[in-house]
Amino acid sequence: MIAVLDVHYVEPGARCACVVAEGWAAATPAASWVVTVPTVAEYEPGSFYKRELPCLLAVLAGHPLPECVVVDGHAWLDERTPGLGAHLYEALGRAVPVVGIAKSSFRGSPAAARIVRPTSKRPLYVTAAGLDQVDAAALVERMHGPGRIPTLVTCADHLCRGIP
Repeated sequence: MIAVLDVHYVEPGARCACVVAEGWAAATPAASWVVTVPTVAEYEPGSFYKRELPCLLAVLAGHPLPECVVVDGHAWLDERTPGLGAHLYEALGRAVPVVGIAKSSFRGSPAAARIVRPTSKRPLYVTAAGLDQVDAAALVERMHGPGRIPTLVTCADHLCRGIP
């Protein structure tokens, strides 16, 4: 089982979504849920995880941990600087690998693996904590959906935004 997480901010809080699937190539979720977090920290440049990490932990709370978690963002900002995914990996006691999928590189960091999905010309940037980055990129390439953004990632995005 993998879990794809996303957060949508609705000031002063956020809606957090979790989409769970049987495997990387799944076209539809096996389960999904949303948690509302009433208040979140202010955005702090360079420390985005302080705002988003509590939301991700809230949506995972009370559910069995999946084999891997996918987040919309970076696991690593560069070779040594942890991003949201690495902070989540640590918060989960290093028990679950975390794969970060981002639509843009972090300040041109060469740390991310660039993948181009089937019908897209623009890359996704993949980083991972607790999993080899090359392996993580190969898993993201296998995810369902012809476009740039995998189907399950879109599902999590729509769910947290309340889009049917």
